[in-house]
Amino acid sequence: MKLKKILSLALAGTMCLSLLAGCSGGTPDPTASPNPPANSTGTEASTPVNEPTELTGTLKVSVWDMTAAPIYPALIKGFEDAHPGVTIDPIDIPAADYGTKLSVMLNGGSDVDVFFVKDADTIYSIAGRGQMTDLSSYIARDGVDLSKYAGMDANLNIDGKQVALPYTNSYYALFYNKDIFDAAGVDYPSNDMTWAEFEELAKKVTMGEGVDKKYGAHFHTWQACVQNWGVQDGEHTIMDTDYSFFKPYYEMVLRMQDEGICMDFGTLKSGNIAYASAFADGSVAMLPMGSWLCTTMIGKIESGESSVNWGVATLPHPEGVEAGYVVGSTTPVAINAKSPNQDLAWEFVKFVTGPEGAKITASVGSFPAYQDDEALALVTSVDGMPEGAQEAFKVKHVALDRPIADKVSEVNQMLGEQHSLIMLGESDLDAVLADMAEQSKAIQG
Repeated sequence: MKLKKILSLALAGTMCLSLLAGCSGGTPDPTASPNPPANSTGTEASTPVNEPTELTGTLKVSVWDMTAAPIYPALIKGFEDAHPGVTIDPIDIPAADYGTKLSVMLNGGSDVDVFFVKDADTIYSIAGRGQMTDLSSYIARDGVDLSKYAGMDANLNIDGKQVALPYTNSYYALFYNKDIFDAAGVDYPSNDMTWAEFEELAKKVTMGEGVDKKYGAHFHTWQACVQNWGVQDGEHTIMDTDYSFFKPYYEMVLRMQDEGICMDFGTLKSGNIAYASAFADGSVAMLPMGSWLCTTMIGKIESGESSVNWGVATLPHPEGVEAGYVVGSTTPVAINAKSPNQDLAWEFVKFVTGPEGAKITASVGSFPAYQDDEALALVTSVDGMPEGAQEAFKVKHVALDRPIADKVSEVNQMLGEQHSLIMLGESDLDAVLADMAEQSKAIQG
C-alpha cells in the first residue's frame, strides 16, 4: 500500500509529461555536419557498430523541466546504478523554450549526446539536417524487439533510418461515469466496441433536462476529438489529400449534437467548457480522451473536487479495425549525430526505451512506449486508478495523431480552422472536406 501511495503522488505530477507531441515551430536551415559519423543520418550507409564493452564515461542528456518531474532523475539513477562507470550530465531546459534551445544546440554543434524530443513533429526537420544518428545497426546488433512499441517505432523511421525510439506514449481511451450507467440500468462500455456501438450506447444513457441533464457523450472542441478517429486505422494520416475518411466521424458527432446526446460545439466554445470539468462534475457519461486524464481525475477525487465513480475502457474502433487500435502521440529519444560518444549514447537510449526503462517510467506514473505487461500493471495499479485499467490501456497499435512529415504543422493548423466551420454548421460538410483536400495539396506543394 505504501508503494501504491508513493506511485499515486508521482502520477499526479508526471503522467502529463508523457503526452502531447505538440505543434512544431519553424526552425532555421543550418548545414549538416561536414563529417558526420558513419552510422548517422548524414550518410548513405551505416558501418557495423562496435561490440559493447564495459561502460565508462559521461553523457550529456537534454531534458525539460527536470526539477518538476521525478521521471528524469529516476531514469538517470537507474542507468547509473546499472553502469557505475557512467555519469549522466543532464541539460535541463524550461519546457516553453525547449524546442528553440534544442534546435540552437544541434545547429551550433553542442556536445549534447542524447536528447528527448518534446514535439515529435519536429523530428522530420531535425533528421533532414543530418542531426540524428541512425539507430538501425545498433537495433539489429542487440536484437531490439520493435514489435513491443505497438507500431509507434515505424513513425520514427525516416527514409529507412531509425532516427529515434519511442520512450513514452499517450493515447486515447474511453472514460465513463459508472453512476450514470448504473442509473440507466445499462452495461458499462466494453474494450471491444465500434464507434457505431458507442453512438447507440450514448443514446441509452442520455437522460434528464436542463441543468440536471446527463449527456451520453462528450466531444471536446479540439479537431483531434473527431479527426483522430479517421486516422485510428493506421492507414490514413492528416497528410492525406483526400479527407473523405473523416466524413463518417463528423456525421456521427453532428448527428449526436442535433439529437442532444452531446453538448454542441458552439456552447462549448462560447462557454469555454473544459472537458475535464464536464466529466468531473458528473454530467457526462462517456468521454473519449487521452490517458493523461487519469492524472486529472485522480487529483480531483483526492482533493474532494469530484466524486465521480469513473471507469476506463479501450477507445472504440472503426468498423473493420481490430479492438486495441488507438491514436495518440509519443515522446521519442534520439542521439545527436555529432556526439563523440555514440556507443555509450546508444546504451542509454536502449535502457530508457527498453524493459528496464519501462519499469522505471511506469513507477513514476507515465505510460512507457515499450508495451510490457509488468510495466503496464505497475502504472495502472496506483491508488485511484479504476478496476480494469490495465486491460483498457493494453493496446495493439498506436497511430500518431500528427505524423512525422514535412509541413505537418501547417496542415494541422488548416484542418483546425476547417474543423470549426463544420462543427458550427457554417459550411456544408462535403464542401469543407473538399476544401481541406485542396488546401492540403497547396500546402504540401
